[in-house]
Amino acid sequence: QVKFVESGGGLVQVGGSLRLSCTASGFIFGAAVLKWYRQAPGKEREFIARIDATGRRKDYADSVKGRFIFSRDNSKNTASLQMNDLKPEDTAVYYCKADRYNTWGQGTQVTVDS
Repeated sequence: QVKFVESGGGLVQVGGSLRLSCTASGFIFGAAVLKWYRQAPGKEREFIARIDATGRRKDYADSVKGRFIFSRDNSKNTASLQMNDLKPEDTAVYYCKADRYNTWGQGTQVTVDS
């Protein structure tokens, strides 16, 4: 059974940082492309970052490019999203997902207080 558990969210001031974690199970983690998404109140879920199976290639949405860093540790079946210089518009529930599976975790709430 494919499963994702996101953690690390919280309340942070503008300009602050948070590091989100994603622990996955139920599939061959080291072979999977991973993505982070977020969903703000009243808005549709949006793609924010992608990492290939090796961790060498990363792509980011323009809204987070230069501020967020996606990494993974295939030996631990975990991925991380380092979020820096946070802005009020980053307030959302954040989700990680494997590209090939239509399974979502519960997400982790990030709130940036202005």
